[in-house]
Amino acid sequence: MSELARGTRLGIDVGKVRVGVARSDPDGLLAVPLETLPRSEEPLARILALAQEHSAVAFVVGLPLNMRGHDTPSTADARTFAADLAAASSLPVRLVDERLSTVSAHAALRGAGRTQRSSRSIVDQVAAVVFLQHALDIERRTGLPAGELVPPMQEEHT
Repeated sequence: MSELARGTRLGIDVGKVRVGVARSDPDGLLAVPLETLPRSEEPLARILALAQEHSAVAFVVGLPLNMRGHDTPSTADARTFAADLAAASSLPVRLVDERLSTVSAHAALRGAGRTQRSSRSIVDQVAAVVFLQHALDIERRTGLPAGELVPPMQEEHT
């Protein structure tokens, strides 16, 4: 197993209504739920504050693909959100496949005795935990960050 670069990573599950945020420990061993943010309240500022508060070194944004690996209606939204995050921060932003993360999150919450209704406020955090943990495991195994890097915005010269 490869050693991960030290530092907290934030996992971001972008939804139409809510944005789930998870974080890793500084050693990149374990992802844990952090917060659920209402999408209507422009969550970027809070995410940037969480990054500072937890001394984050990178963002991992879930990319919702269908089971064949193709874009879904939510894919463009996640890409736009990731690009906005990359433009607002100097930290690297990576998009990672989040297929089945919400399904896994619902299953884990059901296994913990939570109904779907009582899980609504935290399922996005748990989904972020699922794909962030997967990204951490890939990085530890390969020595390379998971997913695709979102390029920082290029300044236009006039």
